[in-house]
Amino acid sequence: MTNYLDIALIIISIALIASVIFQNKGVGLGGLTGADSSQVFSARRGLEKTIFLITIGLAVVFVLITLAAVAFG
Repeated sequence: MTNYLDIALIIISIALIASVIFQNKGVGLGGLTGADSSQVFSARRGLEKTIFLITIGLAVVFVLITLAAVAFG
């Protein structure tokens, strides 16, 4: 059982990394330090909102599978 959970964790972690990378549009290294204060808040719409919701879903599934792996492992 733990082998299946480990494989699921690998697949979900890769998908989670990809979904986070897809969200970072036009963000340079200055955004990491907070130096770019000229950004204006805008509501997520369309594909951006879908990717955001997918990222949240993947994060929740990742945590649940991790807890299951710890419980059964």
